[in-house]
Amino acid sequence: MNTEFILADRQLSLIRYPEKHQHVSLQAWDSADELVIEHLESLLSENELSIGDNESTPSLMIFNDDFGALGCWFSHLAPYWVSDSYISLRSLHENLKANSLLSASEGSCTQELKTSPVKTLTSVESASFKPACTPAVVVIKVPRSLALLEQQLIDLQAYITPETTVIATGKVKAITKSVLNLFEKYIGPTTTSLAKKKSRLIFATPRDSLKQATSPYPTRWQCKSTMGAALIIDNLANTFARQSLDIGARIMLEHMTVSANDVVVDLGCGNGVLGVNALSLAPDAKVIFVDESYMALESARLNVLNNFPDKIEQCEFVASNCLETLLNRENKPAVTKILCNPPFHQQNAITDHIAWQMFTDSRDLLVKSGHLVVVGNRHLEYHIKLKKLFGGAKVLASDKKFVILGTAKR
Repeated sequence: MNTEFILADRQLSLIRYPEKHQHVSLQAWDSADELVIEHLESLLSENELSIGDNESTPSLMIFNDDFGALGCWFSHLAPYWVSDSYISLRSLHENLKANSLLSASEGSCTQELKTSPVKTLTSVESASFKPACTPAVVVIKVPRSLALLEQQLIDLQAYITPETTVIATGKVKAITKSVLNLFEKYIGPTTTSLAKKKSRLIFATPRDSLKQATSPYPTRWQCKSTMGAALIIDNLANTFARQSLDIGARIMLEHMTVSANDVVVDLGCGNGVLGVNALSLAPDAKVIFVDESYMALESARLNVLNNFPDKIEQCEFVASNCLETLLNRENKPAVTKILCNPPFHQQNAITDHIAWQMFTDSRDLLVKSGHLVVVGNRHLEYHIKLKKLFGGAKVLASDKKFVILGTAKR
């Protein structure tokens, strides 16, 4: 994996967290990062922009920095850094440390980042964020999710002014007409740069009077639990299967079993529908919702409150890269069942390393005889991975497209 980022006579060492699981062909930055860095550096050098470095002067805000490249490059400007991704946050943390941009301290990632010049916010926290003064510059890396972009632009309406420079960056294929329409709708007149290395910039000029739009999120729909009861499901903007129950979850709901004494992990929980269904099957079960998306975890929390408010104390909501947060605890939970619908992409890269790590972490976390239950597309052939890690897997249910596999820790 290429880890040396060299631009404008400056060099940074950058990794994609977790480094040990990344494919050698991947790197922690792309041409969209390079393009916006070059543009901002040129404006700064020509004194066309003035960005402060303390709480009381105009600041820089960075949204959706995939692996911390922008946060590290502009750390001297004390930016506000907003992301929905735990993995992006961990990447920023590791890259700040690797480049001596973070004060040495002992503690968790979150504790150590408190000493950083980069002020981090989750996407859930940023929804109610009010900066000390109007940001001078807002940089947005165009996310995969249009809904997340829409929510972020709505949030920005609360505190940007016509003096704020709003710049977005992304691959040409990501800057669609729909993306540009969102900037026009929520910010103001929008133009784009010429393409360079298959990336492009977006320039949006905030209107004189931005009226705070009402967010369409969370979206809400209902589905039936395994027992047939109606479940009310809320979905924040960046939640997987936000508009309806995905097919994998639907087949899992039809075949789930949970016992009263189970400690269940809903791994990659999304809106938490599987964990909520576990509570409907076994009201005394403990359920741990795990995801790397902060909006997903907040959606899961809302859905426990929507359907089983008296069970919220039996639930935990954990931001993690796969199960490492739980595995790193001094007192690991005695997990008896893990439910998993693995993703097969990270940001814009299609990869199977997440599934591998999920299955490996599950083997390490489960108590003896504990069960891992996985749903996925047939073509992903998860049974091969499970056989290598667990010694075998049993088909619990299947249809033309999906298969549910069960395996036990020996």
